[in-house]
Amino acid sequence: MEDNSEPEQSSWAHLPDVCLRHVFHWLDDRDRSRAALVCKKWSCAMYSGSLWRRRTITFYGRPSRAHTLELQSALWYVKKFGKYLEHLEIKLSNPYNTAFTQKFQVTMKGLLSHLGKCNSHLVSLSIKYLELDRLIWKNMVRAQFIKNLATFLKKMSKQLDYLNLKGAGVTLEEGCELLNSLSCLTNKSFVSEINIEDFFSLHPPVYSSTLFHQAMSKFCSLVILSLNYNCISDELLDILRKHTAHSLCTLNIKCHIHDPHGQVVWGMSWANLAKRAPKLNVNFFFERVMKHDHLARILLVEIPVRSISLRSCYFSDPDWTMRPTLTNLLPAYWHVLQKLTLELNNDHELLDDELLQLILSCKRLLFLKVWAFLSVAFMERLLQNRAERKCILTTIKVRIYIARQESSEEDQLLYDIYRKFKYLIDSELNYFVITYPMV
Repeated sequence: MEDNSEPEQSSWAHLPDVCLRHVFHWLDDRDRSRAALVCKKWSCAMYSGSLWRRRTITFYGRPSRAHTLELQSALWYVKKFGKYLEHLEIKLSNPYNTAFTQKFQVTMKGLLSHLGKCNSHLVSLSIKYLELDRLIWKNMVRAQFIKNLATFLKKMSKQLDYLNLKGAGVTLEEGCELLNSLSCLTNKSFVSEINIEDFFSLHPPVYSSTLFHQAMSKFCSLVILSLNYNCISDELLDILRKHTAHSLCTLNIKCHIHDPHGQVVWGMSWANLAKRAPKLNVNFFFERVMKHDHLARILLVEIPVRSISLRSCYFSDPDWTMRPTLTNLLPAYWHVLQKLTLELNNDHELLDDELLQLILSCKRLLFLKVWAFLSVAFMERLLQNRAERKCILTTIKVRIYIARQESSEEDQLLYDIYRKFKYLIDSELNYFVITYPMV
C-alpha cells in the first residue's frame, strides 16, 4: 500500500522566529550565511535587523589569510546590513607601516561614507588607539582620515550617544575640530558619554585652551566624561557646572607623569560643581605621579572622589614617599572612597600600618588592589579586621613583593592565613593574594 503521508520534519522547522533569531545571534558571519541556505525561513532570519545592531571590525597590521577573510566579510556585512547598525567598534591591531594606514584610511572613507548615507540608528562609536601622532601616519593620510571622521560625526551628531576616541593622538586643533563636529548642526551636542583620554598628542596644556573650552561648552547632556588631567581647569569645571550638572555622574581623570599637571585648580570650583551635580563621582588614575606635593595640588578635599589608582609601574624612586599620601591626603575621602588601587615599588619604606589604618578609616571602601612590598602579617591583620566588621571590603587583590627569588616561606604563611579565614573568604570575598619576587 502506497504511503502518501508527509515526511516527518525536524523540530527545528517549528522553532519560533524569536528563538531562531536568538540562535543566529550566537553564530559568526560565516555560519550565519551557511545557515541562511537551509530554507526560506532561515534565510529570512538572516535578514533580521536585530542580528546586525552591534559590530566589531578589526584591522590587522600583519594579517594572516584568515584575518584578511574575516575583515573582508565584516566589511561586506556592514555595508549590506549597515542600516540596522547601532553600535560600531573599530579596532587596529598592530599597525606598523604607512601602507597599512593608507589602506585603513581608504577603507574607512568608504565605510563611513556608506553608513552616513544609509544609517539612522547608530548610537555608539568606538575607535580606540588610532595613535595618529606616530610616524606611520603620513600628513596627507592623517588629515584625510580626520576630515572623513569629522564629516561622519556631523552626520551622526543628532543620534550619537557614545563616542570613544581614547588614544587618538591628535593635535589640539584637530581634537577640537572633532569635538565640534558633534554639535555643528544645532550648536549643541547631546552625547551622554565621551572618552577623550590620551586624545591629544605631545601632552599639551589643554587646560589653557580657549578652543577646548568652546568645544566643551557645546555638550549639554554628558553623563560620563573621561579625559586627562591636563584638560582640567577652573574654566572647564565651570562649563560643566553650567551645561551638564543636571546629568553628569562620572568624571574619569587620568594623570600621567608626562602630562602637564601643575596648573592651579581651586577647591571652590570643585565644590560648586559638586553642589550642582549631586550624583557626581570622580575617579582618578595616576601613572607615575607619586610625589606628595604633586598629588596634594590635585587631590583637593572638595572633590567627590569614588576611586583612586596610584601606579608607579615598577619604577622605584626614593623621592616617592607614600606615607604622607596615605596618612594625610587619602583619609580626607573617608566618607566617599569606594575603590583603591596601589601599585608601588616601595622597597625603601614599609607601609603596612599606614595602609591598614587608611582602609579602616574609609567607611565605604569596597575594593582594594595592592601590589607592593608588604609583610604577610598585613593580610592576617586585614582579614581579622574584616571578620570583626571593622571594614566592608568585598574585593581584596594583593600581590606581595618579595626582595628575593625564593618565597616558599611566605607562600606557606599565606596558605595558613587562608585556612584560618576560609569561611569568610569563600562566603563573602572576591579574594586573590600571591607573592611576587622582585629581584
